[in-house]
Amino acid sequence: MNRKNKSSTNLTTKIRSSLVIKLNLRMTGRLISGFLAINILILLLGSFVILWKTEEGLQDIVGVVDESGDNLGQIDYGRKNYQVLVGEKMSKGIKLPSSIQKSLPLKIHDAKRNIYIPPHDKNMRWLEKIDLVEYTIGFTIDGVSYQIIYYIGSDLKLFLYLFFIILIFELLILIGNIEKGSRMIRKTLKPLAELAETAKSLNQEVSSMADGTYIKDLAGAISNIDANRLDSRISVDSSQNELKDLAAAINDMLNRINDAYQSQVRFVSDASHELRTPISVIQGYANLLDRWGKRDEKTMQESIDAIKTEAENMKDLVEQLLFLARGDNETIQLHKEVLDACEVVDEIIREAELIDKSHKFEMDLIRPAYIDADRQLLKQAIRILVDNSIKYTPRGEKIFLRIFNKDGHIHITVQDSGIGIDPEDLPHIFDRFYRSDESRARETGGSGLGLSIAKWIIERHGAYFEILSRMNIGTRITIIFPAVEKIYTETTVQE
Repeated sequence: MNRKNKSSTNLTTKIRSSLVIKLNLRMTGRLISGFLAINILILLLGSFVILWKTEEGLQDIVGVVDESGDNLGQIDYGRKNYQVLVGEKMSKGIKLPSSIQKSLPLKIHDAKRNIYIPPHDKNMRWLEKIDLVEYTIGFTIDGVSYQIIYYIGSDLKLFLYLFFIILIFELLILIGNIEKGSRMIRKTLKPLAELAETAKSLNQEVSSMADGTYIKDLAGAISNIDANRLDSRISVDSSQNELKDLAAAINDMLNRINDAYQSQVRFVSDASHELRTPISVIQGYANLLDRWGKRDEKTMQESIDAIKTEAENMKDLVEQLLFLARGDNETIQLHKEVLDACEVVDEIIREAELIDKSHKFEMDLIRPAYIDADRQLLKQAIRILVDNSIKYTPRGEKIFLRIFNKDGHIHITVQDSGIGIDPEDLPHIFDRFYRSDESRARETGGSGLGLSIAKWIIERHGAYFEILSRMNIGTRITIIFPAVEKIYTETTVQE
């Protein structure tokens, strides 16, 4: 009997470690690869910006050198990090590739650019060594050799400090993701561990049947299932009636685990795709500036505007992803209070009218409309609905908001006269990253996460949605909350 118990314990441990470790490693690997790509991009852009700013300062100094000729005493370069040498041989160092030299703003024929670290004490700390790093550009004017040396150590230290802070932040996210991922996977796989224990008990009960071959076959089938074979199912011969129910329960559980895992994989893949698009746009415009855009003021401004827009879109997307991740892990705390929903809608409309002058906003608010809710989260959910109405309603058309009490429930309605939603798309509008029409999505923007966030908020308040939509007529979305009574209290102050 002890051997059987030990075998069942080893089986449970093997299943748990195999699935938890492999699933968690796969999710962590995706996160690390994303951080690595972003860090490489930050290092390249940061290094190029340092060189660019350095050469912008060199332009004035080259002008002074050109005017002063070979008389070093007449050169007034007036910058503490720059040094001008005349007639000295250029120090050896790391030569910049010609492709990078051609992209830099200082245009001098046959100029040589090096990054050089002078000889130093081996016992120096690495921060002190960075202070010694020099950026040297050598050139010849009227047969006279010149060197301009810029000490880029302070710029590099500042950049490295900032980059180190980013690495610490990424490490904290990675550690938190590993811990949270392990807890979530263990929680998901808990039924499997319980089923293994049930199999152990069942094995003891049917030990009198032959030599327990059926249970051993079942245990062997379970032990062969891992992260790469979640689509495997247990087959039980029709003659093994005593195991049919157990096998069916295990197969149903594997279906749920596989669906949850595939959903997580799709979520990570979709998130990576959404982040890849703005990064590609930023890289494209950066390459455009690098090739010839810096000589065309109109192209430069267009590129800067596009990069700023994509960076803002990427920031919004990351914030939405973090909100949903915290929501999935149940780490968002709701601070409920009894409030009048009409006051929240008033605030949203005042803000919308300041930002959007191209639509008409009308309200029919029957006061009071008391509900028990988190003010900020409720405001966020209603604003998502209003923003969607603005996106899909033609300019000059009306957006109507209404609040009323019916049968003990507060109805908060947002109605537009926009393009409407196709009946085939209605069941999917709350799915993450779902957008019914990709061509319209490109025009209106958005990541397809807004309604997912709104759904999470509303469901956590014990409320629900009602949706009515007609193509090319409009959409009406209603949030239905349980109504509550306002309790008034009087406080007496004794002097």
